[in-house]
Amino acid sequence: MRGNEAVAYAAKLARVEVVAAYPITPQTIVVEKIDELIASGEMNAEMIHVESEHSALAAAYGAAAGGVRAFTATSSHGLAYMYEMLWWTAASRIPLVMAIITRALGPPWNIHVEHADLMSTRDTGWLIAMAENNQEALDLTLMMFRVTEDPRVYLPGIIGLDGFILSHTVEPLELPDQETVDEFLPPRRQPYVMEPGEPKAMGNLVPDEYFEELRMDMHQSLARARQVIMEAGREYGRLTGRSYESLVECYRCNDADIVIAGMGSWMGDAKITADVLREKGLRTGVLRLRWVRPFPWEEIREAAMGKKLLVVLDRSVSFGHAGPLFLEISSAVEAKPSMVGILAGVGGVDISYEDIARMVEHIYEMVEERGRVYIPAYWYHLGKFHPMPPYESVFLAPEQAPKGE
Repeated sequence: MRGNEAVAYAAKLARVEVVAAYPITPQTIVVEKIDELIASGEMNAEMIHVESEHSALAAAYGAAAGGVRAFTATSSHGLAYMYEMLWWTAASRIPLVMAIITRALGPPWNIHVEHADLMSTRDTGWLIAMAENNQEALDLTLMMFRVTEDPRVYLPGIIGLDGFILSHTVEPLELPDQETVDEFLPPRRQPYVMEPGEPKAMGNLVPDEYFEELRMDMHQSLARARQVIMEAGREYGRLTGRSYESLVECYRCNDADIVIAGMGSWMGDAKITADVLREKGLRTGVLRLRWVRPFPWEEIREAAMGKKLLVVLDRSVSFGHAGPLFLEISSAVEAKPSMVGILAGVGGVDISYEDIARMVEHIYEMVEERGRVYIPAYWYHLGKFHPMPPYESVFLAPEQAPKGE
């Protein structure tokens, strides 16, 4: 099935009771499929059709605060419109799951994949997982319900999957039966319930020191989520045969000199790249982030230790600096190996395993020539490399350095 349908079936298997929806490409299929499952009687849930994405998350947040398992989905500008409600949901400590089908933000108009929408949520207090394929889209959605509803966490969570590449592409997957999911996913838990007859205050004005203490607690809860994810991943593996115990996936990393790091669907191509480059004598591995929040700092640090070159693939850019994944991964490895941040594939520009191989071979030649390379932003576009600020001119040939006016 398509990735969007996989997420919809995960919501059904999780026994979601309320779904709030507003359509936006390429997310619409998720909630359309849920609507079909409800209409056919296969799913016992209430669908709320709202007038905007802001209202979609507000309605799902209200339902979850009222004590039921809730779900919504969006993309791109829809997520931007929701942005205020991201903070309300997380800071209210309400477990809720949302799918983000990653898509470029305009202008100009573009409906293809970019990670800017997903990466804009990193500071809001939501857990964030990113699927490589449709099987992971289903499995991680089920896991997210369990993790967000754990008393050690009590925060909302996002499942990301690449627009069109996964959302609209059919792949074979294993659909767990309802009994298996019921064993894995306990009845909903949450820190409090808003209901008539028992007054509670939420979101009121508080002294500054209380505000900061609440933010500190959110931060600690996200850190605790790491252990909850590993426990849930082991249990899911016991029940289904597909373990998600680690927050990252390392493919042929152990003996690698070069490691390609990134997230999302193109990491499948990166694995092919590693195989191809090894046939050429370049010992290459792949470090794929399955979780962005909590950030897998320790796993990344361990995987990068002792490597000669770390190539980070970013499908979005923090304008004026570098790719957001490059910046985050840099914080974990302290730039000890040579590091180059590759910006590519933005707006759905196709990147194949051959492109990734070209990137790695080109950069490895620079490392061999100069001894060490550290370039935060190196844009790869239509087969050519374009250095971007910030850059270390000492590591670039004069003809490669950007020309200022």
